Amino acid sequence: MEAFSSVLPITIIVLVVTVVLTPMTSGTILMFLTGAALLVVGMGFFTLGADMAMMPMGESVGIQLTKSSKIFLVIIVSFVIGALITIAEPDLQVLARQFPSIPAVYLILTVAAGVGIFLVIAILRPLLKIPLSALLVVFYIIIFVVAQFVPADFIPVAFDSGGVTTGPITVPFILAMGVGEALIRSDKHSQEDSFGLVALCSVGPILAVMLLGIFFHFGQVEMESYVVHDASTSREVAKSFILELPHFLKDVSIAMGAIVFFFIVFQLVSRRYHQHQLGRIAVGFLYTLIGLVLFLTGVNVGFIPVGQLLGSEIGVSPYKWVLIPLGALIGYFIVAAEPAVHVLNKQVEEISSGAITAKMMNRGLAIGMAAALAITMTRILLGIPIMWILIPGYAFALILTFFVPRIFTGIAFDSGGVCSGPMSSTFLLPFAMGTCEGVGGNMLIDAFGIVAIVAMTPLIVIQLMGMVYQFRTKQAAALTEQQTAVISTAVAGKVVDWGKITVFKTED
Repeated sequence: MEAFSSVLPITIIVLVVTVVLTPMTSGTILMFLTGAALLVVGMGFFTLGADMAMMPMGESVGIQLTKSSKIFLVIIVSFVIGALITIAEPDLQVLARQFPSIPAVYLILTVAAGVGIFLVIAILRPLLKIPLSALLVVFYIIIFVVAQFVPADFIPVAFDSGGVTTGPITVPFILAMGVGEALIRSDKHSQEDSFGLVALCSVGPILAVMLLGIFFHFGQVEMESYVVHDASTSREVAKSFILELPHFLKDVSIAMGAIVFFFIVFQLVSRRYHQHQLGRIAVGFLYTLIGLVLFLTGVNVGFIPVGQLLGSEIGVSPYKWVLIPLGALIGYFIVAAEPAVHVLNKQVEEISSGAITAKMMNRGLAIGMAAALAITMTRILLGIPIMWILIPGYAFALILTFFVPRIFTGIAFDSGGVCSGPMSSTFLLPFAMGTCEGVGGNMLIDAFGIVAIVAMTPLIVIQLMGMVYQFRTKQAAALTEQQTAVISTAVAGKVVDWGKITVFKTED
């Protein structure tokens, strides 16, 4: 039901748009609806699998690393974990295929190295008691300085790589590692420090890919349009999905194989899990595999072509400005279809003991995503350089880190990576590419960068939510203090009025 309610709004929006603005054949719509059905089933399996396998495994690794007194071992293990789970990330494979003139293996290995190095930094940060905000300020200053030497075509790709890296495989594992660290420390800052790992792991790929852009000279990039399957019968629809299924099964199996191999080695060394726990985790890995295969097949076959077709058809029409409110509407609802968002929201609610509810997080992330899509559509239509948006946006987000509770800083920067998951790379990116094609823009400079903006806006929205939370908490504390003072001075049989508080004390 959770998966169904997440996918239903975006499905309805697309269907309404195809009726009102961009008519499509019944075969294309049928492909889209089949893809939506696979999304629901795939997301359900994935979420269940992450709860059973990925989260417990990540938590245990975090506990073991925190217990270890051998810093060198912590560094090696953290780097290997970061690199492995990044290579396993399906979103990265999607991004790497967008640039045919750059060997995909170069981009993947560069991003993997970036995540590995910054996961080491993220794991060591709480142990060395370095504030998250200080590290974020330093690293983002370095990023924007290095960006001055990077080719313009490469900048959007670099920022997008930071977003797609933290996807459905990476996020549950890294978030759980943070929880594992917090459990073993149990000091007054352990809850705040349990968040921020995803944030730092999003920084590494941006810097690494920028360096790749400086030292790797790539040729002319030829962008290819996605093919829209126009099936006329239900059999043809089924055939389109069945033919693509083995391809995604192979990719996800290789990715999950790397994680399973690491888990086997971890279990042999630590002997942490008993036989019945191993059985549960094995089933969890199977659910995760099934869920990701169905999810990726659904979005790639049913959603990607429709997204690009929608963008291009509206982009060439006289009412192309409708893309701005339409983008905001799609953004508001599509965030709920990101698998890793549910994992983050549940974990935030648990860690904060209900003070920050999953509903509050959903609302904040939805507002951030709506703003991101509205900004992106405006940027494409007007040809605004992406750095004009990213520099002031990140500057404002980093300034906020000094005024909000530490836990909100970690949650906000983690949310940025979580929001830019498979739905961003497999529906929103093609939607932006189609729009760019329709209005005649530069696809590399204008369309790419949507993932970067999607990853940036939650940093601001969630921290603003933290400021409101902090203000209300102080108000509640002041009211409680006032109430205590009124009650302590009350005299029997008399009514005392003090501001908003009225007290009447009886004889007994």
